[in-house]
Amino acid sequence: MPERKKIAAILTEYRPGSHADVVVGKFLKGFPTDEGLLAPRVDIASMYVDQFPDADLSRGIAAEHGVPIYGSIPQALTLGGKELAVDGVLLIGEHGDYAWNEKHQHLYPRKHFMEQICGVFATNGRSVPIFNDKHLSYNWHDAKWMYDRAKELGAPFMAGSSAVVGWRNPWLEIERGTPMDEAVAVGFSGLDIYGSHTLEVLQCMVERRAGDETGVAAVTYREGEAVWQAARDGLFSRELLEAACAPIQNKPEGPIEQHCADPALFLIEYRDGFRAAILMLNGYVTDFGFAYRSGTEIAATEVYLLNGPPHPHFSYLSLNVEEMFLTGVPSYPVERVLLTSGVLEAALDSRHQGQVRLETPYLDVCYTSYDRVPWRPVRPRPATDA
Repeated sequence: MPERKKIAAILTEYRPGSHADVVVGKFLKGFPTDEGLLAPRVDIASMYVDQFPDADLSRGIAAEHGVPIYGSIPQALTLGGKELAVDGVLLIGEHGDYAWNEKHQHLYPRKHFMEQICGVFATNGRSVPIFNDKHLSYNWHDAKWMYDRAKELGAPFMAGSSAVVGWRNPWLEIERGTPMDEAVAVGFSGLDIYGSHTLEVLQCMVERRAGDETGVAAVTYREGEAVWQAARDGLFSRELLEAACAPIQNKPEGPIEQHCADPALFLIEYRDGFRAAILMLNGYVTDFGFAYRSGTEIAATEVYLLNGPPHPHFSYLSLNVEEMFLTGVPSYPVERVLLTSGVLEAALDSRHQGQVRLETPYLDVCYTSYDRVPWRPVRPRPATDA
């Protein structure tokens, strides 16, 4: 039997419910799915943990599974030696005691971690696959650097949100090359922490439109009453918004405005003329929705995540990452996350500058969507025993 792949986990912190817990824990203990518990096919061989809160789990988990925690990222990648000694890297720069800036962005050290990882690759003359959890960085410069550096070193690179492999009800998988006229995605929670998830729900759908992805030309932020005025002005389709909300099961009766006192809106103008919007509807929904129009036809779906133990949506995300570790081929394009990282920053810049329209010529990110995602649920809801 071939030797199992060794994976280094580079983490900001590992506490109950953190992304380290719901990702690394599955690589150690197994992946709960609708089909049952799937055993890991790779091994966590090392950890680097940046912070140890009072509720830290990393020391106990590491001791239980015989995984050493190293004091630096290079040591974790070399297993305490001098040469690269792992076959893949989990970069989970989410959660922990890090500063926020004036734009309400959480300044996680993902680029700093990536610099250390790529430094080991460069000095060893070879690279292994990397997965970066969620968006690449809070700023475009760092996100683009991370993308370019991985490409320069020939490192297979994946990133992004667990929402793209959530449960879809009704099932909606858009054929690549489908004509689309307009789209809306709906989300909730903080603009930084969940704006990235909602953008990924949107982008994993609209990247499959005819002509493939060519990037984003401009982004505008609106909030409060200005959101509903934007709808009246025709800047986004209220009909599509209602369609995106309709499949969401967990929402109150009555108009959106009755429950959502402070909505937020990202208006996204694509370089090919396509237009989309995401709306953050706190107080009205706690799940994601998506709808698009093609001619006179509208299609919509709810994207559902089981936000509680055992967090099985992270199983499907992690299984796709594991697939990359085994094959060297990302399960879907990292360019999606590069683009959504830039759109998120532009939206928060627009908000900070007084809700102005910001042109984004640098977001000329061109790519083709996936052929097939190796691991994803197809039920309308998680299995009760997941």
